[in-house]
Amino acid sequence: MSKTKYSFLNGFEFKSGLKVKNRIVIPPMTEASGFEDGSITSDELRYFKIHSGGVGLFISPVANVSENGKGFEGELSITDDRFLPGLTKMASAMKQNGTKAVLQIFHAGRMSNSKILRGEQTVSASAVAAERPNAETPRELTNDEIEQIITDFGEATRRAIEAGFDGIELHGANTYLLQQFFSPHSNRRTDKWGGSVEKRMTFALEVIKTCHTMVEKYADRPFLIGYRLSPEEIENPGIRMADTLQFIDTLCNQPIDYLHISMGYAWRTSLNDESDTEPLILKIKRQVAGRLPLISVGSVEKPTDAQKVMDAGLDFVALGREMLREPNWVQKVENNDEAAIRYTISTSDLDELGITPAMWNFLIVRLQSAMHVSNQPDYDKGLFNHKLAPHEGA
Repeated sequence: MSKTKYSFLNGFEFKSGLKVKNRIVIPPMTEASGFEDGSITSDELRYFKIHSGGVGLFISPVANVSENGKGFEGELSITDDRFLPGLTKMASAMKQNGTKAVLQIFHAGRMSNSKILRGEQTVSASAVAAERPNAETPRELTNDEIEQIITDFGEATRRAIEAGFDGIELHGANTYLLQQFFSPHSNRRTDKWGGSVEKRMTFALEVIKTCHTMVEKYADRPFLIGYRLSPEEIENPGIRMADTLQFIDTLCNQPIDYLHISMGYAWRTSLNDESDTEPLILKIKRQVAGRLPLISVGSVEKPTDAQKVMDAGLDFVALGREMLREPNWVQKVENNDEAAIRYTISTSDLDELGITPAMWNFLIVRLQSAMHVSNQPDYDKGLFNHKLAPHEGA
């Protein structure tokens, strides 16, 4: 099969100079397999090695940048230099056969709880609880604390550079802290960090600025800064597409290398306006107008699914669940062996795929939760029969 049939097999060069061998991406997927303190385990390293090598870009599961930014058990940490040896092994494991490795970083904000934080209260832009079962009311961050978290993002970027990653992705999606500052639901502030749409962008823009400064200071090679966002919220008040398109217009003028749009279905339409039938990704593409590369994700499985995304003018296509089931997806497409691509998974396959019991349980619990939430469009509810559920719009 020639590369002309599937344009996603063609290479790409980012404005930073980083070259990737194809346009297929593994998106960040939680594997919940780290040690309690956030250190990486040998099981995780094995998982990364198994799933790397075919794709052009491998974006890691998320790592928290601040001690009070942990969102779930088994999560990676990049809060201290003591994690560097493990992170260095992780970067190496993800960079098999020319795959480029990006480390996703975040602060969970109110999307955590006092048990995970070992007795500490969660924090956020404002003291407003999330609209989800058993959500705890967070404490509003002070100005000094906000500045410290921005510094923490910068230090995390430095560590990612030192560990050998090819970039970082700022996790501004899935209702975590970066999104919490942008959302009118979670951000009710009246200072410089909140209020108007422009002011609600301030935290994210300051994080980007700090991370870029660290790249300029420490990186001795091309190094990416990506930004992931969720286009809409269903809360009222909440993020609407008009807000997002304005934010994207601003992001296109920032020192970042790509935008990653987090959705459970690549062609999803508006959550809030059923009369609008245009896929959100096409609205975003029109707003970006070629100023930044776009990564689209969501229920892409077959090569024809991936090519459909490319044919719509997107730059990259991410495969989440499918890459868990079939680590050799790219290689089989390249070798004209599409008939051998695995689209289902059995529990007897888990060890071969490097999927730990902790990761499997995490995914199943997420699926069961999604199946009981009628307005949760970013989870595929039909995957219990030997398929695999996503965590973050995969």
